[in-house]
Amino acid sequence: MTETAIVPALESSNSPIAVAASSILALVPQTTQFLLERMFANPNALAKEEKVSIVSHLRECVALHPKVSELRVLYGMALCVNLDAHEAMEQLGEAVALAPDSYIAHLKMGELWMRLRVCNKAADHTHQAELLAENLAQAELARRQAATIRQMLREGIERGGYMRKSWLAVSRLRKLWNRNRSEELTVAEIS
Repeated sequence: MTETAIVPALESSNSPIAVAASSILALVPQTTQFLLERMFANPNALAKEEKVSIVSHLRECVALHPKVSELRVLYGMALCVNLDAHEAMEQLGEAVALAPDSYIAHLKMGELWMRLRVCNKAADHTHQAELLAENLAQAELARRQAATIRQMLREGIERGGYMRKSWLAVSRLRKLWNRNRSEELTVAEIS
């Protein structure tokens, strides 16, 4: 999110990134741009009505410009802030499909999978973002996200992780115990 928070500062420069950012923001109403800046600064500071307003305005923008991947990324991020993960997943997935070489689309899709604790998919998208990074700041964001995912995998935090692994260990012990018990019965029958 911090990368996109830089967008207003970039608008004053003439770099290719600034031109692309300003052209995308030009598709978004001015009031929504202000709310987006607040969302990137601190999503928890937004009132529920403001979150709903951002989502509805970005939904309209995406309906008007369905082929703009970056708009779908913004919309997906706003949906995440509004706690609508299912719709966010669809929008970010569409953003990745529209622009498979988009660093931000892969990074945010990886972040959403990470927050949903689906670490393998998160790692795949984050790795793709690492490969697509164009500068040190982007590479660092992707590296940190990848490190968080690896830590989650080590600690068994992923969905189906800790409890699933514990249950598998118990079921393996039960099979071993049953096998040993049947071997004992077989030995006792032979004697």
